[in-house]
Amino acid sequence: MNFILRPLTINDLDSLMKYADNPKIADNLTNVFPNPYTEESGRGFIKFAGSHDPKHIMAIDVAGEFVGAIGIHPKEDIMVKNAELGYWIGEPFWGKGIMTKAIQEIVKYGFANFEINRIYAIPFGSNLGSQKALEKAGFKLEGRFEKTIFKNGRYEDELIYAVRS
Repeated sequence: MNFILRPLTINDLDSLMKYADNPKIADNLTNVFPNPYTEESGRGFIKFAGSHDPKHIMAIDVAGEFVGAIGIHPKEDIMVKNAELGYWIGEPFWGKGIMTKAIQEIVKYGFANFEINRIYAIPFGSNLGSQKALEKAGFKLEGRFEKTIFKNGRYEDELIYAVRS
């Protein structure tokens, strides 16, 4: 399935709310990602996504519609040469290979636009789809920490995947 990565705009608000307001998505993200996903949350996210130059967060756009988001988040202090990768995609688009390709594109963008040499992601141990997308995109498992994440009343393993320039 074809897609593009592009900056978010306020015109993405309806689609953002449609796809983000899904507990199956929120279950695999940090608690910063709200559930339910409100219009206020969406407006705040779009504003935040537009606040950096170069952009850190991009829309995943299929046929002119926002269907998910992907971002590179550069770190500071002693981690200054690292950036964290974050992403999600609407449930109707799971398993179509979009996320693997979006990860590959944002990695190229990240290394070209930020002074980093490592991009890492932290999928939950139970999120096999995310792990497969990272592995297909060239990420290597660097570490597994047992039951360090506490989400929705249960413990999850924390996995650290990374790719280097």
